[in-house]
Amino acid sequence: MLTYKYRVYPSGKQAERLNRQMYLSKEVYNLLLEKSKEYYKETGKTFSQFDMNNHIKELKLQRPEISEVHSQVLQNISKRINEAYKAFFRRVREKKKGKNVKVGFPRFKKFVSSLTYPQEGFKFNKENRLHLSNIGNIPIVRHRTMKGKIKTCTIKKYPSNKWYVGFSNDIVENSFRSNNKEEIGIDTGLKNIVTLSNGTIIEAPKFLRKSEKRLKFLQRRVSRKKKGSMNRKKARFKLARIHEKIENQRNDFLHKISKEQVNSFSKIVIENLNINNMIKNHCLAKSIADVSWGKYGQMLHYKAWSAGCEVLEVNPRNTSKECSHCGNIQNMPLSERTFVCSSCGHIEDRDVNAAINILKKHTAGRAGINACGDLPNTSSKLNLQGISMNQELYGAKSKSALLLPLEAHRL
Repeated sequence: MLTYKYRVYPSGKQAERLNRQMYLSKEVYNLLLEKSKEYYKETGKTFSQFDMNNHIKELKLQRPEISEVHSQVLQNISKRINEAYKAFFRRVREKKKGKNVKVGFPRFKKFVSSLTYPQEGFKFNKENRLHLSNIGNIPIVRHRTMKGKIKTCTIKKYPSNKWYVGFSNDIVENSFRSNNKEEIGIDTGLKNIVTLSNGTIIEAPKFLRKSEKRLKFLQRRVSRKKKGSMNRKKARFKLARIHEKIENQRNDFLHKISKEQVNSFSKIVIENLNINNMIKNHCLAKSIADVSWGKYGQMLHYKAWSAGCEVLEVNPRNTSKECSHCGNIQNMPLSERTFVCSSCGHIEDRDVNAAINILKKHTAGRAGINACGDLPNTSSKLNLQGISMNQELYGAKSKSALLLPLEAHRL
């Protein structure tokens, strides 16, 4: 599966209809969730997705305005609730096993900002017109040609008051053909976002840090406005546009470097970082979020297959502390940017030394003697799973490298 995202420009009336349907979708979501809770209390059984779909028919009789929303969109709402329950029970099981996770029972929604058409309710009338059921023909900018069969269509309103649509397409898997180029190890960091084992260094652009002064100014303006006022709404839009600009700058930068790297190498070895734990360090959290290692890994994974490249992950343990020349391990505080081996005297840039070690771990893993005791995680086949619709439109929160290109926006 692969997701294509395009900008759409609904008219005033069309935007009004979309907002109306999103409001009704929110109402249906909350009514179904309430019914699920009541059903479990009364019977001790789960209110299934099939039961929810049947209950939607009763809701239409009680509230005829719900019929304004396409039936496929309403069925997708019951699917979302079903998936929320599955995730809840999964977290309960993880909690029982001793994992430090928040269980988080499914909650009622204050708003919904997207509509998903799983099978029907959308079509292209022309190259630049998308027809949505009960909405009309919406102008769309198709800046690139889609491949494969369209499976789902999701239209979403962003906080900046812009509208986007995403199409999840079924792509036929082709056999993998290596580009027969060299292998490379990549170390990610805060000062240098990417350091290759061949000595190439790419400095972090720090888009968030550069826009921080403007963001603080706009955030202060929002906080000073009266809640619920039109002035506050306008101030929020201005703030959202800055956040969207930062996101677009970061995505553009990461797309360019990841595309260049998968085209230049046959194997790319990266660290399997636990970013969720790392971001708990409040001194480094903002910088880690700014460089967006997780998104960079995602882009490498889903682009690699078509470029004839494999992306592999290895255990990051001691990659910065180990000498790439003799294997000696020594302490390396973050303030020290040059690695000077206390055993053999080898001198190397800290990040280049780590990148070489990352590549060596993959080589050792193939020989069956992985230095960390773990075989490297080969994930070249992951890319053709594509990018899920939720990730493309709402952003991935870091499953370490799930495949999707867009950053977090609230659903």
